[in-house]
Amino acid sequence: MEKSDIIQVEVGFAKPDEQVIIPLKVPVGTTTQQAIEESGILKQFPEIDLSQNKRGIFGKPCALNTSLREGDRVEIYRPLIADPKEVRRRRAAKGKHKND
Repeated sequence: MEKSDIIQVEVGFAKPDEQVIIPLKVPVGTTTQQAIEESGILKQFPEIDLSQNKRGIFGKPCALNTSLREGDRVEIYRPLIADPKEVRRRRAAKGKHKND
């Protein structure tokens, strides 16, 4: 393989108390799923389930079969603990009662 057939990407995952970003050199045409598997992050964090955990490239959702480009960072997301809209509604409702 020539040097131009290899690209540099990263795979990242964050827990509340730990963040890991793994740099990889992969062949051009590598998919999101292939990079995740090659990174070893699934062994490091067995709670990751690719059928359940959403993922993206720099914050934009992507499919497991998305081909990566030079410099991409694949991010694996944890499920939300609470719906952000509902949290804001509750906070706003509390604020209204304080001023009554």
